[in-house]
Amino acid sequence: MKKLKIIFLVFVCVLASCQQNKKEAKEEATSKETPKQPNIVVIYLDDLGYGDLSSYGAKEFQTPNIDKLASDGVKFTNGYASSATCTPSRYALLTGVYPWRNKNAKILPGTAPLLIGTDQLTLPKMLKAKGYQTAVIGKWHLGLGTGHVNWNKEITPGPNQVGFDESYILAATQDRVPTVYIENGHVANLDPNDPIEINYKENFPGQPNGKDNPELLTMTWHHGHNSSIVNGIPRIGYMKGGESAKWTDTDMADNFLKRTQEYVKTHKDKPFFLYYAMQQPHVPRTPHPRFVGTSGLGPRGDVIVEADWCVGEFIKTLEEEGILDNTLIIFSSDNGPVLNDGYNDDAVEKIKTHDQNGGLRGGKYSLYEAGTRVPFITYWKGKIQPKVSDALVCQMDVLASVADLVDSKANTADSKALLDVLMGKSDKGRDNLVIEATSRTALRSGDWLYIPAYEGPAVNHEVEIELGNSDEEQLFNLKEDLAQQHNLAKEHPEKVKELLKEFVALRGDDFKKIEQLELK
Repeated sequence: MKKLKIIFLVFVCVLASCQQNKKEAKEEATSKETPKQPNIVVIYLDDLGYGDLSSYGAKEFQTPNIDKLASDGVKFTNGYASSATCTPSRYALLTGVYPWRNKNAKILPGTAPLLIGTDQLTLPKMLKAKGYQTAVIGKWHLGLGTGHVNWNKEITPGPNQVGFDESYILAATQDRVPTVYIENGHVANLDPNDPIEINYKENFPGQPNGKDNPELLTMTWHHGHNSSIVNGIPRIGYMKGGESAKWTDTDMADNFLKRTQEYVKTHKDKPFFLYYAMQQPHVPRTPHPRFVGTSGLGPRGDVIVEADWCVGEFIKTLEEEGILDNTLIIFSSDNGPVLNDGYNDDAVEKIKTHDQNGGLRGGKYSLYEAGTRVPFITYWKGKIQPKVSDALVCQMDVLASVADLVDSKANTADSKALLDVLMGKSDKGRDNLVIEATSRTALRSGDWLYIPAYEGPAVNHEVEIELGNSDEEQLFNLKEDLAQQHNLAKEHPEKVKELLKEFVALRGDDFKKIEQLELK
């Protein structure tokens, strides 16, 4: 009887083992048939110019970590932000919609309401519907709330209401109040006994400011930045209270990096979308002491070196966690460069031979090429082969392209599905693109750039950047004249007429007739 029991128990164990092996084999087969969706990471810098990376021609300092993405991925020479300023470009990236379709898509104050509609299609919302966990860490600058934010309670709507499961952000830019981090709709580390008050029109009684109290400054202002003082730096707008919640500027890069690393480690087992919106090299430029003097170009160069290190550490984390080869990384910048953007930080004085524009004309705020043509890199270890691509692509196309990658039918009319281009398998990019700078628009079509006649100053003398305004139409062949030195409008009137017709067709009902031009 004992022997029968033993035989029976052995039989049961063997049977259970066989069933377990079958189950594991089935799971393994299923896993092979349906591979895990790739993680998607967008690394977005702020005011980084076309020539600000050594992989794009910089000689005065090196950016080896970003360069590795460029050398091992697809480096685009015709990659564009939608706009020459930050808020519109971020809107286009996340919604796949031209920002000029939204009249409020302009540089926003820290108190602006949420720019993206809560019912609007967004990149994170599309990915969330496909089973992705989604997060934004870094700069937001797309508005919060409904226009009357109480910073001491839950701030809604915000990133969490437009598709992000998790958010850890600064509301606008680091030169604007409120100078606090906001985590999932709540100001981080806020003392309820020290409530925050914000006013963009007038100061609070008894509060020092940059204009009247220069003795309190560790960084002096050049233009526009002379309101509340935080960490010795004068900002745009006035803030009172919230002392325990205020950030330390020199720790910002480390703080965002640490958050992204923690996110990767805690979400590596399921597909995720991470929008890593870095603050460099936007003003005020406050490199951590580890990076001071590393570029030889002053704080602006130092924070670019710092940003490159952050990218390297982030990539290292992906590799250590075993998910680098299943992660698509898209790297770019929200608009072109500017040296003096409001503070006296030696950006102009220490520029040396560095060309932040990379041979292009203009810069931030400009309709010329340096305003919107920016570094644009796609990287996926083992899936994307090294390539330099001249295809015309825009950040607005990320939504439709990623939708194809994850087999989503979500799309917009403005976002072009260019997955094969981003993967380096095709050189057929966009045929045309409407670019925007402070509500003015122009047309990139093929090798041509057409800028309508616009009233206004030719140069913004506060930042010393050509804006692209002229009382005459401007036409440039970018293949032959990348620096845009030769206006061909008078030499090629038929081309002007052709491009104007194309431009008006693209702008549609949104296009307002320019008085100096008439379609015939």
